[in-house]
Amino acid sequence: MKPIIVEAVTRQEENILHNLMQFYIYEFTRFQHSIKLEENGAFKPFNLKDYWENPHLHAFFFKVDGEQMGFALVESAHEEEPNTMQEFFIMAKYGGKGYGQKAASQLFQRFPGKWHIVQIEKNYPAQAFWRSLTYRMTNGAVSERYENRKSIQEFHTDDMIS
Repeated sequence: MKPIIVEAVTRQEENILHNLMQFYIYEFTRFQHSIKLEENGAFKPFNLKDYWENPHLHAFFFKVDGEQMGFALVESAHEEEPNTMQEFFIMAKYGGKGYGQKAASQLFQRFPGKWHIVQIEKNYPAQAFWRSLTYRMTNGAVSERYENRKSIQEFHTDDMIS
């Protein structure tokens, strides 16, 4: 597997992130049928303003050989709140090859502490990915629950095995 680069998105790269998010939203239409295209043929863009202004919100690109392969939006821990994976996306051609696991692992290392990861009810591929990854990385030291039609995994980076 080629090395993956996880790098912070700058405000000047916001348009690139919006472009990648179109693929992410498209994939999500399988699980949330209420998502509709706008009149211009694109999905409504995320409001990313807070990612440039709030010190606890972080956007990252994932790259292999200089090519964009995905992104993540992370809310870092503050006050009593854990680190939270807000959004996480790997392009289909990189799926199932371990790149998502490598990207997530780098984010966990970048933001040590307690983590909270949520998947919507019908997104079984995401549930399987996060369940497998968190159990393997912590040797089972992860709590999982189902709440408000969502699967939730919680763990602490202190429990991650090398």
